[in-house]
Amino acid sequence: MLESNYTMPTEFLLVGFTDYLPLRVTLFLVFLMIYTLTVVGNMGLIILVNITSSLQTPMYFFLSNLSFLDISYSSAITPKMLVNFLTSRRSISPSGCALQMFFFGCFADAECLILAAMAYDRYAAVCEPLRYPTLMSRRVCTCFVVLAYLSGSVTSVVHVSLTFTLPFCGSSVVNHFFCDIPPLLALSCADTHINELLLFVLCGFIQTSTFVVISISYFCILITVLGIKSSGGRSRTFSTCASHVLAVTLFYGSLLFTYLRPATSYSLNSDKIVAVFYTVVFPMCNPLIYSFRNKDVKNALRKAIGTKLDFQRNESLHH
Repeated sequence: MLESNYTMPTEFLLVGFTDYLPLRVTLFLVFLMIYTLTVVGNMGLIILVNITSSLQTPMYFFLSNLSFLDISYSSAITPKMLVNFLTSRRSISPSGCALQMFFFGCFADAECLILAAMAYDRYAAVCEPLRYPTLMSRRVCTCFVVLAYLSGSVTSVVHVSLTFTLPFCGSSVVNHFFCDIPPLLALSCADTHINELLLFVLCGFIQTSTFVVISISYFCILITVLGIKSSGGRSRTFSTCASHVLAVTLFYGSLLFTYLRPATSYSLNSDKIVAVFYTVVFPMCNPLIYSFRNKDVKNALRKAIGTKLDFQRNESLHH
């Protein structure tokens, strides 16, 4: 085959979901609403955590970072997807595709590690209350967050570098709504077994190891809680973990389904549907999960709203 056939395409064309214009307009409005709620909800949670003294704890420090990650990886994908709903030519440049892949991979892997840190925090609070200030000191929490971002960046650089050194000598049509690794590997005419193996190993290591940490943490919490004689005490302890368990279930369920399967079982059409949940829907759910199922956040929100209303009332009286 000619050498020129192995050059990088000048652009990739994203298939998206449908070519039917009325449906695309409907999807645009739905996903615009979801993205707006994602940004507003997560920004609100970040602000609430930072202005409320009662939320200056390790758990909510991690939660504010989780909200930042949700905004970040959703913003790496959703704006371009919204634009593509309203255009007939859904193209993206190779550099734009690489950046989208990098930021999504980086923030998604970092989110796995932050969720694991939150599980360890709950373990320390419930099972090691006397050692909690030492186990979850500010320095330890900062190290967890730095490690999360660093690990996400390194694994993402590996995936992007290996993917974009492949020869794309066939079609440049990506059967997805964003530049994910499996649909791009499907376009290469080279042997992609190493890329697929690294995808399975690196994603598998991060997702599986963090899932194991989360599982062990909650197993220890369960054993400790079952030893509490008071039903009220058990209920209060479970309520502090319920929001995190729900968030972990939603996030890991979709990620494990997508990335921890043999390459032969990939179905790009079904993967697109699953990808909608962890790239678009899930980032919107986190603020709702932690607002409606968390008494500390609800109380802080009521207090913040009450303070705002009192301020406005005093302002109107002065005028």
